[in-house]
Amino acid sequence: MSTMWAPWRMEYILSSKKKNGCVFCLDNFEQKLSEEDAERLVVYKGKHVFVMLNRYPYAAGHLLVIPYRHVMDLTDLSIDERTEFMEAVNLSCKAIRHVCHPDGINMGINLGKAAGAGISEHLHGHLVPRWEGDSQFIAVVADVRLIPERLETMQKTFALAFKEIID
Repeated sequence: MSTMWAPWRMEYILSSKKKNGCVFCLDNFEQKLSEEDAERLVVYKGKHVFVMLNRYPYAAGHLLVIPYRHVMDLTDLSIDERTEFMEAVNLSCKAIRHVCHPDGINMGINLGKAAGAGISEHLHGHLVPRWEGDSQFIAVVADVRLIPERLETMQKTFALAFKEIID
C-alpha cells in the first residue's frame, strides 16, 4: 500500500466548523472581502450571491457560485437572485479563463442528492476548468486528484482576477 502525504489537511480537520451546519452560509454580507472570507476561500461577493473555491476541487480553479440565502433549489430564488446567480457564473467563467487558461469549462448544478448534490441543502453551482488530456494517470490508477497550487494562494489570485474583471 502506498501513502500520499497531505499535511495541509490537518489544519482543516482541527479547525472549528460552522455551528449551523451549513458550510456555505456566510455571516458577513458586505461585498468587500474580509479576512474570514479569504480563509473560507471566498473570491467574490455580490449583493445576492458569492463565489468561492471548492475546498475539495475536481481540478485547480474549481469555483462554486452560491446564493447568500439558504435555499435548496434554483426555483426558490427570486428573479433578482437568479439574475445575479447567472451573472456570477458569467464572471466566474471570465475569471477561470483569466487565471487558468483552460481549454474548456464544465458547469453544473445538482438539485437534490439523487442528482449528485453532495450538499443538497444549500443551492450551489460548479464551474470546473478543463484541459485537453487532463485525465491524469494518477486519477485513473489511484483514484487521486492532483491540485498543483495551495487553495490559499488560489484564493488570492482569483479574488484579484474578479476585481480586475469588474473594474
